[in-house]
Amino acid sequence: MSADPARLVELAARWSAALERELPAAVGLRHDLHAMPCLSGEEGAATERVTAHLTDLVRFDEVAGTGGIARLGPAAGPTVAIRAELDALPIAERTGAAFAAEGAAMHACGHDVHQAALAALVRASAGLDLPVGLVAVLQPREESYPSGALDILREGALERLDVAHVIAAHVHPGVPTGAVATGSGFINAAADELEIRIEGRGGHGGYPHEGADVVAAIAHVAIALPEVVRRTVSPLHPALISVGTLTAGEGAANVLPAEARLRATMRTTDPGDRRRLFDAVQAMAARTAEAFGTRAEAVRIEGEPVLMNDSALALGADDWLARLGVDAAEPLRSLGADDFSYFSEAVPSLMLFVGVETAGQHPQPALHDSRFLPGDESVGDVARALLAGYLAAAERVLGLEHHRSAVAEAAAAG
Repeated sequence: MSADPARLVELAARWSAALERELPAAVGLRHDLHAMPCLSGEEGAATERVTAHLTDLVRFDEVAGTGGIARLGPAAGPTVAIRAELDALPIAERTGAAFAAEGAAMHACGHDVHQAALAALVRASAGLDLPVGLVAVLQPREESYPSGALDILREGALERLDVAHVIAAHVHPGVPTGAVATGSGFINAAADELEIRIEGRGGHGGYPHEGADVVAAIAHVAIALPEVVRRTVSPLHPALISVGTLTAGEGAANVLPAEARLRATMRTTDPGDRRRLFDAVQAMAARTAEAFGTRAEAVRIEGEPVLMNDSALALGADDWLARLGVDAAEPLRSLGADDFSYFSEAVPSLMLFVGVETAGQHPQPALHDSRFLPGDESVGDVARALLAGYLAAAERVLGLEHHRSAVAEAAAAG
């Protein structure tokens, strides 16, 4: 396809129509994937199910151990990657669905929907003259470490396939059902883990003056962490530190332990705040411990970076969503994390959130809830969101962003 705005509009209409024809089979695939979830690091069977659905159209290569990757469309030139996650969660399902998973794993985060939507989009592209290559990415280990997205980058898959942009869509009960949220800039937070260890001198609870009390020291450190955030990070930049584990002693009431440990998650939304906040935590922990006659060591375990949506892709996707008849929603920003952020750090990328509903549940179950079950219509909703993302990225690769509105208006008028 040439770099012609009118032809891109025509492609969108043909692809959308073909997608509707593929949805019944994609819903069946979704049921199969949901009934047989694969935990992080064990996604080989899920990859086989999705690739078997597409085997007559494209051949997938292995990526990141248990994932798959394939290129469609033009054999040369820049491409647009579309990512779907493969892994389920270690949760026993309580949805009561006819296709519910049995055992101790389930798709409680909608990854089964994402996979089926990507498969539908790929099948619907058959016979179409794609203007820019499409790379289908079946990514393992989004829910756990080591990150599947990071492994894909380290293997050089984006460079090898000349990926210019990466697109993903995620179901979310916080978005109106069927609507899609984009938004530019910060979408998800950087997620690091903190570990603070306090070492002192143990002793008898009846003689505290002869020891160095790590319990008091670690308690004061834990209480001080929110204040460190307040005094270090601008209130216009969302950030937090939440303590998840606090341990000291082995159960005796009259024994002063010699060591205490704290583990926390640190979420930041500005790359500069990430380093400054940890430096402030280190300083506070060291000085607080010293005040109690103890010693502190703080370690940061680096996790996902900030997920940043490219502004041009977000604006373009909004326009294409409207043309596809999809309602827009307010941007969904949170201090959650997703390893898609590694892609957004590497190339201009876009994460879209698609509104879903679990039938018969009030209030609505959240992501990672054992009752979370988006309706089958969500497969089509996610596929249309991915299509809009591809079209926005393709027109950017082709340099057509500034022509889109004029062409759309002319087509609507005529």
